[in-house]
Amino acid sequence: MEIRASTVLPARRRAVTLHTADGLRLVGELALPAEADPVATLICLHPLPTAEGMMDSHVLRKASFRLPALADTAVVRFNTRGTTSRHGTSEGTFGEGETERYDVAAAIEFAEFEGLPRIWLLGWSFGTELALKWGCDPEVEGAVLLSPPLHRAGEEDLATWAKSGKPLTALVPEFDDYLRPDQARERFAAVPQAEVVGVSGAKHLWVGEPYVRTVLNEIVARVVPGAVPLPTEWDGAYDKDVL
Repeated sequence: MEIRASTVLPARRRAVTLHTADGLRLVGELALPAEADPVATLICLHPLPTAEGMMDSHVLRKASFRLPALADTAVVRFNTRGTTSRHGTSEGTFGEGETERYDVAAAIEFAEFEGLPRIWLLGWSFGTELALKWGCDPEVEGAVLLSPPLHRAGEEDLATWAKSGKPLTALVPEFDDYLRPDQARERFAAVPQAEVVGVSGAKHLWVGEPYVRTVLNEIVARVVPGAVPLPTEWDGAYDKDVL
């Protein structure tokens, strides 16, 4: 069976609540490999909630549907403060990327409490700003950034990542609305270990299964290199996502 956009591969999934230092409860989900222990962890930071970004934004949803089964990777998704998805609404109100520092910290603390291994951040658009501004934590091994606009994150944030030496990969669409590959290479030059990967033909939202597969393979190549290329066929049990 070909893995399609709606394919949900086996995993141990459960709803979780993240607790922030400023007293909010955030809606989330943890997806673990169905039978094995995870070898790595992705904490997903979603796109801008005022532009319909949420934990169920399609690339993050598909990462949780596939990577526990295909790459033995734990996937943590959550709605930042004030954000709604089909999983529910997190408490609080949108903080323009500032008070969300507590949301990022809560997710990292949750992963640490659960004993999840090798924590990586996976940010998309607004989520990349949160990763760059607030995610360079001692517990975090590295970060993968999808469509980074570099609007809120500035030179000080890049300098923090540069000093840390932690791996940082930016996947930048050829036709991005905000920051295209050549511009991204100039901006990320401030981080010597940063890798900028331009993706031909892609746009900011990564619409289309070929782009989703490219993104997931690039993520796994950094986090669990031995699991690439990811299979495109599945012979076992599966479910179908119904939006």
